[in-house]
Amino acid sequence: MENTDPQVRDQLCLSMVSGVGPLGIQRLLTHFSSAGRVLSASVGELTCVPGIGPTIAKRIAAARAEIDVDEQLRIADENSISILTPGCSNYPALLKEIPDPPAVLFVKGDLKEIDGLAVAIVGTRHASRYGLKQAETLGASLANAGFTVVSGMARGIDTAAHRGALKAGGRTIAVLASGVLAPYPPENKQLSEEIAAQGCVMSEAAPTMPPLSGMFPQRNRIISGLTLGTIVVEAADRSGALITARHAGEQNRQVFAVPGQVDNRLATGTNRLIRDGARLVTSIDDVLEELGPLSQETRRDDGTTIRDPAELSLNEIETQVLQAIEKGGSLIDEITVHTQIPVQRVLATVSVLEMRGLVRKVSGNRVVRL
Repeated sequence: MENTDPQVRDQLCLSMVSGVGPLGIQRLLTHFSSAGRVLSASVGELTCVPGIGPTIAKRIAAARAEIDVDEQLRIADENSISILTPGCSNYPALLKEIPDPPAVLFVKGDLKEIDGLAVAIVGTRHASRYGLKQAETLGASLANAGFTVVSGMARGIDTAAHRGALKAGGRTIAVLASGVLAPYPPENKQLSEEIAAQGCVMSEAAPTMPPLSGMFPQRNRIISGLTLGTIVVEAADRSGALITARHAGEQNRQVFAVPGQVDNRLATGTNRLIRDGARLVTSIDDVLEELGPLSQETRRDDGTTIRDPAELSLNEIETQVLQAIEKGGSLIDEITVHTQIPVQRVLATVSVLEMRGLVRKVSGNRVVRL
């Protein structure tokens, strides 16, 4: 099991040192190259790292003796919780790209490669009926299109987004500020179980840890970091959803916002986001138009691959033709044989795919996938 890997154990131990934080861990790993070397370093060596003072250095130096890693591994094993570090094969690829990726992720449920095709939906806990409807509709539409819906399982907009994805039979991920065995708010315990069965619940907090106020802003970077873009549905001036939107912008991810009435307090944040350059969203089409090609190919459970979110809106024949194109390109005749679609229909479909920027014709009858 990956949970017993010495590197995972060291990373887990380091992540549980009080006061270090994600950026501190990144600085330590950059300086020492591995969690094992960090934990073996002297107090003097540790204080050479920017942001690491004597108090935290002493905690790190004593961590192996004072932190019960075996207990955390036992809890994880008994509750079918995976422990992932950036070195694990199934650690989310998008999350590795942010400046301060979680040193450890506790995951209840299944993470899949297709979860690289994800969009976050966040917003106020005190949502209006309009906001709840928009969040649930967008969650369902994204799930139906093949996206994984990511949110924080908070009351209001987050809950509506998760429920929309679940009702559509799609995948959804909840990122918690508490441990995955202590879901917050308490009334969403059943929802967390449904999400784990149809996606996963994750946190960088130890499984039994209760929610701490400082963890909520910190977890928001994970919500945006897991996704290609973040949609904000209803947010007042100081809403935590705006922190997630800020993280998304800093992580070079798309920011979307659903407009609201100008006299609605809950729309001040979203309307300001639109004023400042966020893409206005009235339907999933606005999201598909804005999201560009993926940084790396994503594989579906059926073996087909996605290189651009726009591919999710293709019809059955367009998808067949696109998937029939080999990595080095294919001749029209080869596509026709592979798909058993008449050549004139293949030619027409290739033209449509070319207009959508998904393929390009080269050297006569050869087509390459972009």
